[in-house]
Amino acid sequence: MTSPRQLSPRKQTDHATRAVLEQLPTLTHRGLVVEAPPGAGKSTLVAQAAETLAQSSGPCPVIAQTNSQVDHLVRRFAHNHPHLRTARLTSADHAVPDDLRAHSGVRIGTRIEDLERTADVIVGTAMKWATVTDRRWPWAVIDEAYQMRSDMLLRTAALFDQALFVGDPGQLDPFSTVRTDRFAGMSHDPMHSAVAVLLANNPALPVHCLPVSWRLPPSAVPVISDAFYPFTPFQAGSNESDRTLKFAIVGMRTATDQAIEHAARTGWALFELPARITHQLDTEAIHAVLEIAERLLARGAIATCEENPKGHVLRPNDIAIGTTHRSQVHHIRALLARHHPRLHGVTVDTANRLQGCERRITIALHPLSGRSDASAFHLEAGRLCVLTSRHRHTCIVVARAGIAELLDAHPSSAPARPGPASRIPDGWEAHHTVLAHLAQHTVRAQAHPRRRRG
Repeated sequence: MTSPRQLSPRKQTDHATRAVLEQLPTLTHRGLVVEAPPGAGKSTLVAQAAETLAQSSGPCPVIAQTNSQVDHLVRRFAHNHPHLRTARLTSADHAVPDDLRAHSGVRIGTRIEDLERTADVIVGTAMKWATVTDRRWPWAVIDEAYQMRSDMLLRTAALFDQALFVGDPGQLDPFSTVRTDRFAGMSHDPMHSAVAVLLANNPALPVHCLPVSWRLPPSAVPVISDAFYPFTPFQAGSNESDRTLKFAIVGMRTATDQAIEHAARTGWALFELPARITHQLDTEAIHAVLEIAERLLARGAIATCEENPKGHVLRPNDIAIGTTHRSQVHHIRALLARHHPRLHGVTVDTANRLQGCERRITIALHPLSGRSDASAFHLEAGRLCVLTSRHRHTCIVVARAGIAELLDAHPSSAPARPGPASRIPDGWEAHHTVLAHLAQHTVRAQAHPRRRRG
């Protein structure tokens, strides 16, 4: 018999998906967990599972964690499963995108009573589903389950008898805008992920893994897998020859051009600025990020892949700029609006909001660049994982020199606490793993006078 690992990537994915869908009708446990790396087809599985469950047990609730995730799923249902009657359960203060409001196959409502009798699939955020108190369904599908707080699972668990949990264990852990230190180490700590608590209390629950990333190129998979997915290794769905990035216009031999050329050849580049402790708004680093994006477009970058074998001329909406802090996002967006009209359409956001995002090229401002300390927030492995795993072709990291020394000066000292075990490695180790890889792809910025803050 052929083992799954001997199959082609497409057959491996089909084999894993079929195993999940075939187990659902006969499942005797309260839940089933599916873990998946970046770009493994989580949304596709969620849609297929919801359709399967809707056909066998009536309307299927689908629970996501943010409004953007819900809108994305509703859009996928409407476009790829038009025969299903799809409903969007929303709060009164959320502006549902116009394309969904105009879609004839999508119903939108703020009350479950208005949707349940005329829908096969009902999609809403966990927060909205928590307001439903007088209904129960045989099944629910929970998307991005590793981003769901355990207390939110507790608030929604009475809505269903069984649930399919689909998520990426390498992404950012659940977060809160208020301090939760007093719960640390307690079994009821709400900041544990729903899946971690679920598996800790139900160790016999079946766990499946999607084994292939269709987003990340072969150049990215080894380091991302080693750094962030030691328990669920995966492989690339594409071959090294499938994806190329070339330029129609010759470069000017600047450090910026050298960085994008190196990234085009190898899939990675670390554009390294001189070591210096800076404010969150490191003007020199931000200008370097924008200059890299400008040069990618000015040089007429042409990307080929399995979907575009004849080539695709890079456009602004093919690029994402990832940061750590919202203040950096606001500053970069302001500069784009005032001084960089060519970059209109480039996605700029924090790692938290880039989860689920996919672009041809990612330019990431390193979380530890220019810092004098390495706090738990900046060391969090999930944040670096998101920033370095959004791309289909290349990832260019901008950072100041000295991060390795900063890590050595601030070794991981997080106290060991009782509670569910994390599925993501220690952030300090993950940062070192990624940095060791980037050291092989370093292009140092040319010295020039400091720019004034723009």
